[in-house]
Amino acid sequence: MEAHWRNHKLYPLLGILLLSIFLYFNFGDNPITFPILWQSKMDFVSANSTHFVVVNDGAAVENQSTFYVNGWNSYWLMQESVWDGPSRSRVSKMLKRGAEMGLTVCRTWAFNDGHGPNALQISPGVFNERVFRGLDYVIVEARKNGIRLILSLVNNLSNFGGKSQYLKWAQEAGNNVSSSSSTDSFFSDPIIKDYYKAYVKAILTRKNSLSGVKYVDEPAIFAWELMNEPRCASSSSAPILQAWLTEMAAFVKSLDQKHLVTVGLEGFYGLNTTKGLDVNPGEWAASLGSDFIQNSAIKNIDFASVHAYPDSWIPHHDMEAKTRFLSQWVESHISDGDHLLKKPVLFTEVGSLVHSNNQGVADKDILLKTVYDKIYESAKKRQAGAGALIWQLLVDGVEEYSDRFSFVAWDNPSTYKLILKQSCRLQSLFGKSIRSRKLIKDLCSGQQP
Repeated sequence: MEAHWRNHKLYPLLGILLLSIFLYFNFGDNPITFPILWQSKMDFVSANSTHFVVVNDGAAVENQSTFYVNGWNSYWLMQESVWDGPSRSRVSKMLKRGAEMGLTVCRTWAFNDGHGPNALQISPGVFNERVFRGLDYVIVEARKNGIRLILSLVNNLSNFGGKSQYLKWAQEAGNNVSSSSSTDSFFSDPIIKDYYKAYVKAILTRKNSLSGVKYVDEPAIFAWELMNEPRCASSSSAPILQAWLTEMAAFVKSLDQKHLVTVGLEGFYGLNTTKGLDVNPGEWAASLGSDFIQNSAIKNIDFASVHAYPDSWIPHHDMEAKTRFLSQWVESHISDGDHLLKKPVLFTEVGSLVHSNNQGVADKDILLKTVYDKIYESAKKRQAGAGALIWQLLVDGVEEYSDRFSFVAWDNPSTYKLILKQSCRLQSLFGKSIRSRKLIKDLCSGQQP
């Protein structure tokens, strides 16, 4: 009897001890973490012809929910998640506030290549586990808030490493890689391609240190993006880029059949596309080696990606001309998705200046509303325009990641209302989930389509 009493007395002590260990490993300086025991249920998103659909486990195809996207970019999430405390709280705040606006998809970087303090890939195939745990945190917080992520795997630009860093690594290893000003050998050199494949494999096969879920099994990941804005130094490299995209899309699919794959294109039409002369923002756009139709038509590319920056692309035009260009730009790509590609078209970056040359929030709203209206009309007609992601949203304290197109949404009331209205009218068309119904009830009362 006495021994039995002693065993029961030990239970509270054991509980306190286990809780202390948990708090120490998760919030102290020790890198070891324990898996989260519970996460909210979330289904994968797939592509069915020209539409995204939420794939409910065991549901027949006809019962799958059509999914139109209202989303945003915050490329800085992994960087801010490297450190505990205020840094991570800003990431949590961004994802929470995005969800409160009815946004459902966030696009962010899953790369940082080089020797910086927050580099994820320090050298080919060598990773900083502390930074990797930052990416783990982003994914867990996204799922907690009902947000899905588009994770971009490398940069065309030199920011955060990019193509030039891969080239530098190959040269430092003694490989005979072209040292000219062109970085097009990134797409053709077998050593560099192996570097990229090893990186992709490390990302896709990663087991989240917080949730215990492998990335390939994580429904909070919406899609993998092969590269942010792939371009070539010369249009003559277009076939090399096409071959690279074909090879890498197939490689991603060989590791992961559950997630969508996209290119990361800006949407420019190539030299061999006749409509490019009428739709591209200028002759320069066809000389970059990318081609929206050809690149997006690749078998293992599940949806087409497009960017839109009229303020940058046609900077000397007035607002009426920019609006006219943007309308045609969006309509043309949606039409291509419906009639040529037979795939969804997602406008993954839509950016306009907040303040420049006497342009203010009103002008920004005009351009954003132009895209939103085109997406809404496409959704009503069940066309291929699958959604848009604004570039880019910030919270207070992350000003170092700002650019000319960045803003804090709730500090710009007219733009905030515009974003919320788009979320509400898309949800009213296709929102069948409990979360969608709650959003409509809580946030969308009084919102008119």
